Amino acid sequence: MIRLFDLSLQLNGFPIKKAKAELDKIVHFSEEEYVLFLENKKKEIVDFHLKNNSFYKELAGNKTALNWEDLPILNKQNLQKPLENRLSKGYLKNNIYLNKTSGSSGTPFVFAKDKYSHALTWASNMMRFGWFEIDFNHSYQARFYGIPMDFIGYHKERLKDFLTHRFRFPVFDLSDDVLNKFLQKFRTKKFDYINGYTSSIVLFAKFLEQKNIVLKETCPTLKACFVTSEMLFETDKKLLEKQFGIPIISEYGASELDLIAFENPQGEWQVNAETLFVEILDENNNVLPYGEEGKIVITSLFNKANPFIRYEIGDIGILDKKSTPKKPILKKLIGRTNDVAILPSGKKSPGLTFYYVTKSIIEDDGNVKEFIIKQTQLDTFEIEYVAENELDSEQIQKIKEAIDLYLEPNLNFTFTRKTVLERTNRGKLKQFKSYL
Repeated sequence: MIRLFDLSLQLNGFPIKKAKAELDKIVHFSEEEYVLFLENKKKEIVDFHLKNNSFYKELAGNKTALNWEDLPILNKQNLQKPLENRLSKGYLKNNIYLNKTSGSSGTPFVFAKDKYSHALTWASNMMRFGWFEIDFNHSYQARFYGIPMDFIGYHKERLKDFLTHRFRFPVFDLSDDVLNKFLQKFRTKKFDYINGYTSSIVLFAKFLEQKNIVLKETCPTLKACFVTSEMLFETDKKLLEKQFGIPIISEYGASELDLIAFENPQGEWQVNAETLFVEILDENNNVLPYGEEGKIVITSLFNKANPFIRYEIGDIGILDKKSTPKKPILKKLIGRTNDVAILPSGKKSPGLTFYYVTKSIIEDDGNVKEFIIKQTQLDTFEIEYVAENELDSEQIQKIKEAIDLYLEPNLNFTFTRKTVLERTNRGKLKQFKSYL
């Protein structure tokens, strides 16, 4: 059988065979061999960019040899300058993989990967999905994503969908009529797996719950569901497992890097240590031991076109105490550093705290489908929600009491019922946003 996915990568100049062979070699290193490999790759990538990348050389203070801990922390603001000013010698727009971040962090930018580095990204993805018997060359994907609405962008994505053996369910309209049409597709097509934005897939599961339908019974070929780009809450995971009847796997990634962590068959969030080096740092950029919470800083070990060395991705997390260099485990992903609510008392709280507190109460009766929270002033928050009926005074009182308990009293909330919530141009739902 033709391996169409591999072939399309190869034809586009991404050496997938070579990448798969190297990845396989790294995976089979012993712990001692891996530590040696990691130190060599870190040194190699830093030396390369200090010699061949004027942007990085300037950032590092024009020094030629540095200790790892003395290397600068790269952030998204550093990268918001023309790409040609950030490319390494020998890399031009015609011999790289070019893309841009979604801007969901509030800081969009264009980035590049050399073609071998991008091939390794795909090899890494294929390996991880393979843990759940998904083969990109043959498995049929039900894709819950956005799609460009301009003519060229739309048809380009549809062609990519055809070549990569996937059927796209656009997520901009998720009314019951549309979700019913989605369900009909599952009745007629032999999908192997679901992949896409968490919030959209959860909404589809709530629709199935109302209809008392288990998706695996409707589409027996389904093997697994992979959710990405937005937080997956434990209650939502249980709902997905119940309504889909298949394993639910969480991934955490960044388009400019790679898959960062991927839930393995043992239920651990295994960090990608083959193409990335992940560190957890405190506010003064000191490396924290396993088990302590701090900012996530990532090095792309292979990307020569564009430096991502000690790159602060904008998230906060904890690596499990049982982590090893070869197999780090992400114990907890707390959320984005810019999604923090600052309260009148001076207390700082991750925006998702509000989401956790209100979610359990709002969703008790199944009336509310989804919601977002916006901080407009130090003591003022707006909750926008989609529901069959308006929230009643008893529900609102319960939410206020929970917020008093978990955060602090005397915060002001307004509740606005909407028919649809605002999503990004790619279809993501940003669950908390501060306008301070």
